[in-house]
Amino acid sequence: MKALVVGCGYLGERVAELWQAAGTEVHVVTRSAERARRFAEHGFQPVVGDILTQDSLPKLPLFDTVLSAVGYDRNSCLPITEVYAPGLAKVLDVLPAETGRVIYISTTGVYGPSEGDWVDEHTPPNPQRAGGHASLAAEQVLASHPLGLRSVILRLAGIYGPGRVPSLDKLSAGEPLAVPSEGWLNLIHVDDAAAVVLAADRWASKNSPAERPEIFCVSDGCPVVRGDYYREVARLIGAAEPEFVSPDTDTPAAHRARSDKRINNRKLNEILGYTPKYPSYREGLAAILGE
Repeated sequence: MKALVVGCGYLGERVAELWQAAGTEVHVVTRSAERARRFAEHGFQPVVGDILTQDSLPKLPLFDTVLSAVGYDRNSCLPITEVYAPGLAKVLDVLPAETGRVIYISTTGVYGPSEGDWVDEHTPPNPQRAGGHASLAAEQVLASHPLGLRSVILRLAGIYGPGRVPSLDKLSAGEPLAVPSEGWLNLIHVDDAAAVVLAADRWASKNSPAERPEIFCVSDGCPVVRGDYYREVARLIGAAEPEFVSPDTDTPAAHRARSDKRINNRKLNEILGYTPKYPSYREGLAAILGE
């Protein structure tokens, strides 16, 4: 098997490592010659190119699976809406028509506020923030492309894991958190997210083309009230009970609080047969921070 990873970052690199361990020949796209050398040292086949620059990517060989897991570089001079959909379109343009399948990493941010109700794959998208709009636009690019007929869209909840525990430094320092203490937080440990990609790949390799990309909501299925999450982090690191202050109304934290929803992962469990290694934030945080 041969796979291509576009966006070999926090999640994409873990997927590449899992594929490699399973005997897959893994190619990765990167803009950086230095990162290309590092990827080559790890046994990956680097493809140097910029998905946003015309003619930067070469015509690509045939792959069984292409994973698009591009994150947004907050130092970019481009808005996120000019990165996700245009970048995916350029990648699709240089893939052979015979490419096996495409897996696109999207976000549960494509859903709007639900006042704490459950949402799933049947819930109409209603993004409220730029990231959700950009991800939904990229989903639509894939759906309108011929490869969309044999593709999978994974709408991921908030990814956490080693080196990515929100507000850890502030909690360690005993500083107030400018985040809401109420509302639901939906999470997925990065190791579980990577394993879901492989499960989706196996499923897609055995199922007939559909009329549109197959969509899965990816979370651990155990939403947590935000304050409880931060209190558990504080407990694990031996910090004081967190103090919460209201975030400024136009900050990302305030916007996230207004998108209060709970993600239903039943389809993920039933169709892909995936059981999370970390079934809730408690197990995941304990593995990261120790107990």
